[in-house]
This record gives sequence, C-alpha cells and structure tokens, in this order.
Amino acid sequence: MLEVNDLNCIRDERTLFDGLSFSVTPGDIVQVEGANGVGKTSLLRILAGLALPNGGEVRWQGRNIRADRAGYHQDLLFLGHLPGIKSVLTPFENLRFYQAINQPVDQQAIWLALEQVGLLGYEDLPVAQLSAGQQRRVALARLWLQQAPLWILDEPLTAIDKQGVRSLTTRFEHHAERGGMVLLTTHQDLAVAPQRLKKVRLSEHKVGTA
Repeated sequence: MLEVNDLNCIRDERTLFDGLSFSVTPGDIVQVEGANGVGKTSLLRILAGLALPNGGEVRWQGRNIRADRAGYHQDLLFLGHLPGIKSVLTPFENLRFYQAINQPVDQQAIWLALEQVGLLGYEDLPVAQLSAGQQRRVALARLWLQQAPLWILDEPLTAIDKQGVRSLTTRFEHHAERGGMVLLTTHQDLAVAPQRLKKVRLSEHKVGTA
C-alpha cells in the first residue's frame, strides 16, 4: 500500500496543495486531476521520492519512503514528462540498457514490448530520428518489461494515438488485475472498470478525493 498523509507542497512561495491524504491499494488505478500549474507533477515527484514535501509524509508498506529509498525504488516504475531515453541509441538498445539495470536481459521480451507499442520496424533507428510520439512509446515500452508493483506515470497518454491509448489502458487494467497499482496524471477520460478507478483532484490551495 502507498499512503499519502497530510502532504504539503510549496513552490516559489505558493502553496500548491496542503493536507493531502489518500491511499493506493493493490488493484487500484488512481488518476490525479487538476488544471495546469496546480501541482500534479510536483505531487508525482514527491511520491516517487525525487522531491521533498514541505510537510506530511509518503509511506510504502507502512514505512516512510525515505527510510529505504533503494528498496522503494525497486518496487517503483516512474515515468516523468521527459521520456528518459538516450537519443543516440535505438529503441531496442534503449530497452536492453534499461532491462539490464533491473534484471537479466530477455531479448524476446524486448521484441514483445516493441510490438505492443507499435515500434516494430523502427527498432534499429536512432531515437533522435523518431517523432515525439514514437519516442514516448519507447519509454512506455518499459511497462511491458518491468514487474514493479507500483507505477507512477506523468501524462503517459500524451502524444499517443487512439490505438496506443487503448493498448496502454488495457495494460493498466492488466497490471491492476494482477495486484499492481497505477497512479497517473492525464487529461483524458480513462476507459477502465469503474470499481478500479479512484480520482484525486488538485486545485489551488484545495485538495479532494473521489
């Protein structure tokens, strides 16, 4: 379980959110909503352990995430706004490099991941030659390679076509069905089972859950 307790975030002397509390349990898909500038990305960076809150705490399996950062990050897959890939490498090389950090390289799994995101035929091109949407797909292919229980994803559906959105949504549901947890920001409506979907709404100086 991921627990957010009385979280407070101040940026540039402006309170983005205060008193924010919610939990993410196995099987949940949690969508963080709010207009641009209300702190969605700041929240995700705090939840991923990449930034400190101004108050409150984030707990994973009952412990503050800063008590065992290495252990927490082993259980976490975080994808931010930037794709986080190397432009001089090909999609296949990027995924092989990523997989080698976390587990033994499985080339068959990499080919399957490329197929799932529609990049077969582009696997040998340098990422710098791909479109923004294709570069985003290279990063998203990690969702088919990583078995971490907690996924934190910042606008994963940006620059993705309708077929890609359907494929990703199905992947989110499959992960949740297996006891995983997905927390993401997106301005799109998520076509997932209503009983799985939770929403956290951010607005300036106010927070809410549904």
